[in-house]
Amino acid sequence: MLTLTNHIAGKDADPNSGRYLDIVEPATGLVYGRVPDSGPEDVEAAARAAQAAFPAWSATTAAERSRLLMRLADLIERDLEPLAAAESKDNGKPIQVARSLDIPRSAVNFRFFATAILHSAGEFHDYVGGGAAGPVPTMNYTLRNARGVAGCISPWNLPLYLFTWKLAPALAAGCTVVGKPSEVTPVTAWMLGKLAKEAGLPDGVLNIVQGGGKAGSAIVEHPAVTTVTFTGSTAVGKWIGAKAGDMLKRVSLELGGKNPFVVFEDADLDTPGAGAIDTAARAAFSNQGQICLCGSRLLVHERVYDRVVSGVVERAKALRVGDPSDASTQFGSLVSRAHFDKVAGMVEEAKRAGGTVLTGGAPVPHGQLPERCRGGYFYPPTVIAGLDASCRAVREEIFGPVVTVQKFRDEAEAIALANGTEYGLAASVFTQDVSRAHRVAAAVQSGVVWVNCWMVRDLRTPFGGMKHSGVGREGGNEALRFFTEAKNVCVRT
Repeated sequence: MLTLTNHIAGKDADPNSGRYLDIVEPATGLVYGRVPDSGPEDVEAAARAAQAAFPAWSATTAAERSRLLMRLADLIERDLEPLAAAESKDNGKPIQVARSLDIPRSAVNFRFFATAILHSAGEFHDYVGGGAAGPVPTMNYTLRNARGVAGCISPWNLPLYLFTWKLAPALAAGCTVVGKPSEVTPVTAWMLGKLAKEAGLPDGVLNIVQGGGKAGSAIVEHPAVTTVTFTGSTAVGKWIGAKAGDMLKRVSLELGGKNPFVVFEDADLDTPGAGAIDTAARAAFSNQGQICLCGSRLLVHERVYDRVVSGVVERAKALRVGDPSDASTQFGSLVSRAHFDKVAGMVEEAKRAGGTVLTGGAPVPHGQLPERCRGGYFYPPTVIAGLDASCRAVREEIFGPVVTVQKFRDEAEAIALANGTEYGLAASVFTQDVSRAHRVAAAVQSGVVWVNCWMVRDLRTPFGGMKHSGVGREGGNEALRFFTEAKNVCVRT
């Protein structure tokens, strides 16, 4: 039985309460470890450690912070295999996905921000202002100072990938951190704490508090935490936004999505790996559909509707569902029993609303799974047609391997359907008409629009959502600005 600890002030720390939560392997449904059920007392200790470490860390040169974070990236790459195995076991994702995407990207996150801080530039303004005594020559320059203790709260779908996406810019900018991973997938964050110690990060610079909502809310409400970044559900994000606003904290919220994948009649449909059909299937079912950027609403022009939908169904049926620890598996389990029940319930509701299930639509029969996995939470790739735009399955985030398909007649209807939910995180548009691509990209209400591709991320670009998909932007200079405070210095010359 694996027992995790918190990482506070550079040391392993048991929960103050002595209470633990079970860690369940979703591919088997079996408990294999326990994680601290931390509360306000543990957050208080972590916040004190972060406060104490902040003056020295924020005064450390960018070159030295860069060196330490690059060393941490080296250690993540060194431990690729054990980290990938832990991520797959904890989350249910195929080992090959964790090995090729999650863990390498975690190292890249540290490398990107560790090098970005070596190339920062300030602003300078030369000015002659009029005053009662005549012209006043001045020069103004802008400093950017680390804001203090940052609270970084990450989700369960891409555990280390998204945890480091928050930690890396905060630490690079000179903030100290109280971080909390999801209690559902806590193991790689626990391993990261040990790697941070090995990399030489000073005690208290990175603190990791494990646990559920008690720990998360205590981080948001702690007066020493000046800045909060959260990725997760819209409901929790609304609570954090209200609490942070009341306490005048800076907040970044990356929340839910119900992302349109729009295919026009002139789109390249068939290029292997890059055409609309292959890409739509990948966008719908990657990571078992448990990515906030998944293209869960497939909108297709009526002229190519049958061809596109049949192609996506064919590819969904061809995915190899199986044991996540098997390198040949393409599609693993959902993350938990509760999430499995939610996904299954939404599909049943869609059926009652008149939806036609073209593939999937029921849990994977136990007899089709390896014996080890017959107690696991496996739900197959599912395609549903025939739903009205007002149906919950079309409007609300399912966050599972379920894609709904709708037909449109023209560009105006495509845009109306794409914008027809309260979310606005990401969209994909497939067309070979350059003018149409730019028109639709401008009209779709999404923080990210991919044209003829999906999930292509340049880390220099801003990332975030509109409407109920979030507040603020992460990535590149946007992230470094988020964790710093601008200060103007005006000098009379």
